[in-house]
Amino acid sequence: MDARNDMLRLLNSRRQGFSLEQPFYTDPDYFKLDMELIWYRDWLFIGHDCELPKPGSFITVQVGDYPIVLVRDQQGKINAFHNSCRHRGSRVCNSDKGMAAKLVCPYHQWTYELDGRLLFARQMAEGFDKSQFGLKPVACESVAGYVFICLAKEPADFAPMRAMIEPYLKPHRLSEAKIAFESTIIEKGNWKLVWENNRECYHCAGNHPELCKTFPEAPTVTGVQGADSDPEMLAHWAKCEAVGLPSKFRIDPAGQYRATRAPLLRDAQSYTMTGKRAVRKDLSDSVSADRIGTLMHYHYPTTWNHILVDHAVTFRVLPVSATETAVTTKWLVHKDAVEGVDYDLAELTHVWTETNDQDRRIVEENAFGILSPAYEPGPYSELHEGGVIQFVDWYARFIGPRLAEGGRPALRSVA
Repeated sequence: MDARNDMLRLLNSRRQGFSLEQPFYTDPDYFKLDMELIWYRDWLFIGHDCELPKPGSFITVQVGDYPIVLVRDQQGKINAFHNSCRHRGSRVCNSDKGMAAKLVCPYHQWTYELDGRLLFARQMAEGFDKSQFGLKPVACESVAGYVFICLAKEPADFAPMRAMIEPYLKPHRLSEAKIAFESTIIEKGNWKLVWENNRECYHCAGNHPELCKTFPEAPTVTGVQGADSDPEMLAHWAKCEAVGLPSKFRIDPAGQYRATRAPLLRDAQSYTMTGKRAVRKDLSDSVSADRIGTLMHYHYPTTWNHILVDHAVTFRVLPVSATETAVTTKWLVHKDAVEGVDYDLAELTHVWTETNDQDRRIVEENAFGILSPAYEPGPYSELHEGGVIQFVDWYARFIGPRLAEGGRPALRSVA
């Protein structure tokens, strides 16, 4: 059966408020269409400006079939390229991160400038034109410390997302922070299951004892349902906005990205077992208030984030296969914060290290059960799983027209 038409048929006949049919979570052909129509065409969060502090700093990442390298050039600009030598295709940079004066392919030493231009290719034929063999560029944008790429030949306009999220992120000065720690785990489940689990706290009380010491389970916290009428949320927004921190819930018309601030439980300051700060030094010198809760920023399909007064925790989702997803977590602190003096690394990372592993087990059990021939889509809780409903609706609305178009670029602009 043709996967594209089958996928479109199931989307068009799906029950509103119910989970998706089994092949959306398991089928390799459906996964290929997810990659082709979403992951290879839309803006994806890759990392942070502060991971590329100097000219020559680079990081690499694998997005589906595409190896990518990001590098800061001599003018300070962050560039992204396909990490494939224009000679015979070998990877140019084969480590996760590093420093390089030039990008040199280890196979035959073809040498590239940090802006992608080919500088040197030894013993090529007379008339060989180096200018035609620079590294292939990938669209790259940086906003308030976050670096996004887009693999499409004609990327969608990034400006609408920048305009919405930059005011929320900018006060936290993440471009001037540093990575205190990072981890990557492989969750044996489809990327959509990872997101569905993230988009609700219906499961939190029974599964996340560490997180529940500070993070509220109320559905209004996500901002998707009822936040505008929640007195606690309204009071928190007013308090934060009074000190110059944009806080009210905002979501783009297509439902792909959003931002809001939320209070932590019992007036906690940070995600620790005590609710007290994990880092003595503020994350940003521009934020004067002490109890700002968490700034939650989401962008489908790659990232959710929690930004607090003392540190930030950022998450990146990258599919590996139809039934495997890589989730990378990074803890950011002020660039001058010193481990062992300003923070204890174990205390800083404990809550989300435990929560991530708990979520991994949840996703894997969910994925295992969905493989059963007896599986059929079940109803989401409208009271507690509004965020999941919103995500699945976004997915269906987003990929449906692209399936119908046969993979041609969508006419509407999304970011």
